[in-house]
Amino acid sequence: MFPANCDAQIVGMVWQTHCRIGGRFMISLEVFEEYTMETADSFPEVFFRELNGGVMVREYSRLHPAALDHDLFVLGEYHHDRYLGRFIVLYYGSFVNCFTCSDEELRVQIRKVLLHEFRHHLESLAGERDLEIEDAVNVSQYKAKKRQEKT
Repeated sequence: MFPANCDAQIVGMVWQTHCRIGGRFMISLEVFEEYTMETADSFPEVFFRELNGGVMVREYSRLHPAALDHDLFVLGEYHHDRYLGRFIVLYYGSFVNCFTCSDEELRVQIRKVLLHEFRHHLESLAGERDLEIEDAVNVSQYKAKKRQEKT
């Protein structure tokens, strides 16, 4: 599922990656947005309940605050803001930094990230935090692995 030039490991929906930066990423921002919206449109309508800000794409990459070697990128985020409401963001630049793959493989990765972020949304509506806890555990494991590598 991962490109041959990329030793990637999922950490929640952030990726620890050791890929060749600047590898071939075959699609433009506009096509990435199109794939993202097509994928989101394929989900059941109930997923969008109270998601007043919808799904959007940002052009830049986002490094996770816990990144220790500039190797933990945020691919997507769910936001629940008092003023802006509820929305999902995918970071095109983070995908560029993490993947050099076919269009079909990219669509699969976009779908995985969107499903993860929608799970955050639906759990938020239900007052649950299971995925947040799972993500925090994964980030803790990433940090422990990095500390171990340095010893």
